[in-house]
Amino acid sequence: MDRAKIGFVVGLSAEARLLRRTGFMVEIGGGFPAGAARAAERLIARNVAALISFGLAGGLNPALRPGAAIIPQAVIDEGATFQCDIGLLRMLGGATGKFVLSSTRIAESSNEKCQLFDRSLADAIDLESGAVARASASANLPFAVLRAVADPAERDLPPAALIALNSAGNIKFSSVLASVLRQPGQIPALLAIAVDAAKARAALIQTLKQIAREQQRR
Repeated sequence: MDRAKIGFVVGLSAEARLLRRTGFMVEIGGGFPAGAARAAERLIARNVAALISFGLAGGLNPALRPGAAIIPQAVIDEGATFQCDIGLLRMLGGATGKFVLSSTRIAESSNEKCQLFDRSLADAIDLESGAVARASASANLPFAVLRAVADPAERDLPPAALIALNSAGNIKFSSVLASVLRQPGQIPALLAIAVDAAKARAALIQTLKQIAREQQRR
């Protein structure tokens, strides 16, 4: 499939910058289901041939460490299961596991992640893949997911890490700073998250480079 016809839905503007150098189409959803759905619809209006949900994820499987690539066979969203396209999975390097769980809210605590893993057996959780899967199904388009673990299963997230992005996919730094000033004890946890997010982005970049190399060989 021509990469210029594949559309990626991302949450962060930083993720969009990674992809725009690769020749894929990109739209920013802002990190939440409604924004991801709108981003997917914009890509569909641009006549994409396939959709991919791309970005960071929270780990549910305790065996997965920060930076682990997640390419699931299917997405679970509100009790429905959406199968990822075999051709896209092959292009991404092959499935790494069975499921990603889509949600409307961040899994904040290690206890919550443990419960979600026990119920779903999903490797990871994110807020956008379900919306992309539903938009793809409605438009009869193939879809897949490429994510990387930035938040391992054993981590409890500090309050500042739960602050939403704006619609352009940028972190609300003023809100983060206000949260840190109120609770400075969360700074070590935030620094650890930043380190692990960098590992996740490095894994995504490596996967994109591998895709480019494989396509050049064909």
